[in-house]
Amino acid sequence: MKVVDLGKPSLNKPIMITAMQDMGNVGSIAIDFINKSMATDCFRYISPPFPNYVVDNGGYIEFERHKWEYRHGDSLIVFGGGVGQPETNQELYELCQDVIGVAKEYSVQLIYTLGAFHTSRDYEKSPMTLVTSTSQELTQRISGLGLSVTPGSSLITGFNGLMLGFAKENGLQGIGLFAEIDNPQIPQYRSAKSLLMTLERLTYQKFRGIEELDEIAGAVDDEIERMKGSNDNSSS
Repeated sequence: MKVVDLGKPSLNKPIMITAMQDMGNVGSIAIDFINKSMATDCFRYISPPFPNYVVDNGGYIEFERHKWEYRHGDSLIVFGGGVGQPETNQELYELCQDVIGVAKEYSVQLIYTLGAFHTSRDYEKSPMTLVTSTSQELTQRISGLGLSVTPGSSLITGFNGLMLGFAKENGLQGIGLFAEIDNPQIPQYRSAKSLLMTLERLTYQKFRGIEELDEIAGAVDDEIERMKGSNDNSSS
């Protein structure tokens, strides 16, 4: 994997927020929105080897190389967003270790990772964000704020879960925020908003323009209904 440093920002014990594309694109939607809202600046990026696919746009091909950026604001580092995850476990582990290295370099005290939690609960238009962390004590403190913890025992795969393991292994505190989704195949903007609102409570950051996610979610709903109507008409 290729790493490029663009500068070294002056940061004093920032928090770090990380996520990559996952079910419903929840993690990447949230990261991309944070970067837009906070007007963060890129100071480092990492590029994996060539992707193992091309995109067919209906008669013409696009071939895009992935690039995941480290960006910073006044008191935070944001990593990830965009599209895709590493193609192999080796690349995934190398990427997680690089994030840990950056966290240690800047004396990050707390790493947040964001993702999706597939549920059968009918949450209508108000998905809930569930919390897990690198220690029982930290989870107890968070749940004391009125937040719900992840239920039972389950596996969290991919970068958004594995980062918590790397944080714990390296003596860093980590908090995982996972928003409910009902359909992993559709971008879930309301779930991303739920993550961001929870982050605001925990980090005292304020994300401007968060209502934009409701507008996009409404547009997605309208398009789904339009497609359903078209399918019904074609089958009648």
